[in-house]
Amino acid sequence: MQNERIDELGINNLKIIQNKEYFCFGIDSVLLANFVVSNSSKNVILDLCSGSGVIPVILSAKKKYKQIFGVELQDEMVDLFKRNILLNQLGMKIIPIQEDIKNVKKIRETIMQLGYNGAVDIIVCNPPYKKQKTGVSNSNNIKYIARHEVMCELEDVFETSSELLNTKGKLYLVHKPERLVDLLAIARKYQLEAKRIQLIQPTLKLKPSIVLVEYVKNGGNEIVIEKPLIEYKENGEYTEELLAIYGMDTSHKENENIGE
Repeated sequence: MQNERIDELGINNLKIIQNKEYFCFGIDSVLLANFVVSNSSKNVILDLCSGSGVIPVILSAKKKYKQIFGVELQDEMVDLFKRNILLNQLGMKIIPIQEDIKNVKKIRETIMQLGYNGAVDIIVCNPPYKKQKTGVSNSNNIKYIARHEVMCELEDVFETSSELLNTKGKLYLVHKPERLVDLLAIARKYQLEAKRIQLIQPTLKLKPSIVLVEYVKNGGNEIVIEKPLIEYKENGEYTEELLAIYGMDTSHKENENIGE
């Protein structure tokens, strides 16, 4: 279709259809998927704000799980999500749910209709980063909704996650470091305790541009601060650590647009 391209993910021959007129995934989605810990084939995983489905597709290859669900609201992105499931022959592994993430009842009902108990073990979310009326306005409504807290505010992510997670279930979130205070304070309001944090720096000399956080529902207050991940060497090449995460070479730098 017009304005579409197919990007290689570098994992198990997986691919993603993207439309440059919509919201294209960035390195933050790849890093978030890699940050998730899921070592049990019994885990039910739920991805919120799924977009084109890149996080569920990556998780399907890298983690152990029983089923992956992805929640996305916008018609155009749901269409891409469904086609990406078909493209990668993942129809038995990933189930899209077209719904507002605030509609917990509907999400739970859909999960239960498919034979599950309505609660999940792991939630993953790459939410809109920008508050309303901040940043550059975009006439493209699809991109604006993906980037700004119009249909989904940060508090909505925590409230929905708290309601849908099993006790001791985990939430994995990616965001901007300048929102770290909110990421800790609002989460605690909903019994989600931050347990692991990792900052991502473009280079060793530049300040962090991304933060990854792991939360545990009704967890204790101990926290682990991981070693920062550096994206680029001084010569502009990807670091070995980042290349290992991507599972690909530097020719794939086109996907580096963080939160595009």
